Amino acid sequence: MGYGLLAAAIAAEVAGTTAMKFSEGFSKLWPSLGTVAAYLIAFALLAQTLKVMQVGTAYAIWAGAGTAVVAAIGILFLGETAGPAKLAGILCVILGVVLLNLGGAH
Repeated sequence: MGYGLLAAAIAAEVAGTTAMKFSEGFSKLWPSLGTVAAYLIAFALLAQTLKVMQVGTAYAIWAGAGTAVVAAIGILFLGETAGPAKLAGILCVILGVVLLNLGGAH
């Protein structure tokens, strides 16, 4: 149950960050409202996740996975560059999340 809640929290955080890009500095109403709503959902789901998971593990997965997915969205859909350093950084984030998850599984 914890990982399902966490996955939903990550999806909401990614949606909120993507909406924030389209809000143009919170100058567009609907993307701005989408950002706020998605982040409220993300934090509520993360709070529920913390009832059943260790905070360090849950937050590392939430932040790391969100970072990697948003970076991939930027590269694949928003025309951001995908240089070797950026790709290596995304890989390091993913590996870090995996290591923290393995270390938290007691």
